[in-house]
Amino acid sequence: MLTWLTPLAALPRVTAAKARALAEAGMETVGDLLRHYPRRHEDRRKFPAFPAGETPEPVCLRGIVGETKTAYFGRRCQFTLVLLEPPAGVGSAAVKCRWFNLRYLSRILRPGQDLVIHGRPRALKKGGLVFDHPEFEVLETESPDGALIHVDRITPVHPGVGPWSPRAMRRLIHETLAALDDREIPQIDPALQVGDIRLSPAGALRTIHFPGSWEELAQARTQLAREELFDMQCVLARRRHDLGGATAPLIPRQSALLSAFLKSLPFSLTAAQKRVLGAIFQDLGSGRPMNRLLHGDVGSGKTVVAATAMLGAFAAGKSAALMAPTQVLARQHYENFKRFSGPLGVPVTLRTAAHRGDTNGTQPGIVIGTHALLFASEDIGNPALVVIDEQHKFGVRQRAALSARDPRPHVLVMSATPIPRTLALTLYGDLDVSVLDDMPPGRVPVRTLVRAHEKLPEAADFVRSQLEAGRQAYLVYPLIDESARTALKAASAEHQRWSRLLAPHRCALLHGKLDAEEKEQIMRSFRSGETRALVSTTVIEVGIDVPDATVLLVENAERFGLAQLHQLRGRVGRGSEKSWCVLLGGKDAGEKLERLNILEHASDGFAIAEADLALRGPGDLLGTAQTGLPPVRLAQLPRDLALLEEARESARRLLEADPGLVSYPALRARMAAWEKRIFAGVA
Repeated sequence: MLTWLTPLAALPRVTAAKARALAEAGMETVGDLLRHYPRRHEDRRKFPAFPAGETPEPVCLRGIVGETKTAYFGRRCQFTLVLLEPPAGVGSAAVKCRWFNLRYLSRILRPGQDLVIHGRPRALKKGGLVFDHPEFEVLETESPDGALIHVDRITPVHPGVGPWSPRAMRRLIHETLAALDDREIPQIDPALQVGDIRLSPAGALRTIHFPGSWEELAQARTQLAREELFDMQCVLARRRHDLGGATAPLIPRQSALLSAFLKSLPFSLTAAQKRVLGAIFQDLGSGRPMNRLLHGDVGSGKTVVAATAMLGAFAAGKSAALMAPTQVLARQHYENFKRFSGPLGVPVTLRTAAHRGDTNGTQPGIVIGTHALLFASEDIGNPALVVIDEQHKFGVRQRAALSARDPRPHVLVMSATPIPRTLALTLYGDLDVSVLDDMPPGRVPVRTLVRAHEKLPEAADFVRSQLEAGRQAYLVYPLIDESARTALKAASAEHQRWSRLLAPHRCALLHGKLDAEEKEQIMRSFRSGETRALVSTTVIEVGIDVPDATVLLVENAERFGLAQLHQLRGRVGRGSEKSWCVLLGGKDAGEKLERLNILEHASDGFAIAEADLALRGPGDLLGTAQTGLPPVRLAQLPRDLALLEEARESARRLLEADPGLVSYPALRARMAAWEKRIFAGVA
């Protein structure tokens, strides 16, 4: 008999090799398998007629494979072409399906097969419709007991795993659910139930895979999303509670050094900067570890706030460290800190993979570095304050590794990626959140223009005129190299074209594949003004500060999110001259370019982030790439923001009442497993 903890290798269809593939994807037991949720559901009870033209949304069609052939486009690009004919008696025209560089398809797809495809049709210039790279499934015999798994139902489409196709995953999950007794599916303690519960845990789990109706599917999704958000918030609340019991060095706000530093600034702090510094120094003087997110738009003055706190640590006889996500940004911070700390007698050291600095055996005052700081304990000592810049580029595990010292340091993480405040408060449940919500006076507004690709010649003339006036420019592209699979422009090819267009002005190429020494040399040349134009990918998105750069031109701008474009826009307007951001669409941008119009009228990154979140969803905000948390599979933001806030409050109340989770052993075991995975190797 199957149980929730039965190893998948014990199932009849799972060979040793297939079990290894599932294990690599995080599935070792029946319970893991049943938490492998569908990425979507298709209504295969009745298929629509073949479309006569392009459709705004993907469609799911069922037809018969007709002619198949393999052809070549150029020397290297091979594609498989299939003519999909409508079922007998349906009077619509056949459509073409095309897959590039997938040679094995010619062995799989054969005339006469019953085929289901999912994709968006595109009109061909010579007439007819084509589906490029549609998802497909060959329909064969159903299960031995006659159950219809793949058609005549609302059909789940699970992510494929190694040798397991979506169809194979569907069959495996269907058979596993059929063999599993409901009593083996973990129940939820009534005290942990959040919101309305309409389905039993077993009912919700069975329904999310194989729903009887769209209404039941919506109920199951909401219930399971609420549960996983609650678990996520328990991880954060537990982490916050554990940190709250530790002690940290005392750093007072008043010192001669801080007074001298603030008097030396050529500007006055904004009201928001003063408010945030008040909260930070209250934490630093509490004796408990600060764990705070400093959240502010591009140009809001986060670096000055961080520098003030770090100098406060040095004035108290302690050291401080700042970690940046790239060597370019770390070097820039290093130069800035040297400029204002040098006259005050504060030693500043750079630590990167390419530069280890020199402290002459003394305890460093302020250390600036990249990920290398995670592995340089003997060099940076025990900093009393750790600042992490562009924190979304790091994970919880990396953040914890830098702060896991004895005595435990204060931690200040900074982010210029605008996240709506309510979302920030809920996502970063282990952090207090401070927001810089006003801008320093004197910032020159950036004029933003959204234009179709036909305006490129005019844009190029404008860039040249700015260079001739002594200014500099960024020219940004979505790809490094050209690809046969897409018509997107690439930085490497466009660099050659811009070098010709802008001659004799020097034009350089910057992207993530260059080694650290090359990047540093290119940026040094650009900062000095020797290089006038920089063709780049989004590697310049954060932290680059060149006051003479007054033009940012982005091609294929429709392929970027609004918040990311706003971040890129922050690379200009950093000096006293009027600056411009030109967003050019690609040839096929069409209506996609219209959503960028908000950038022509809005300069508030938080308002833009709200719009971007509504249009695109949260991306990796809830995934391991940015937060280091277990991935949520069903929650969708901003639609589920109310569920997220509800889960956060429930988790907070639970941990306050029962910090050790003594009354909830099942939840305690689940949290322990997750924390072990998240904070592995972290004290």
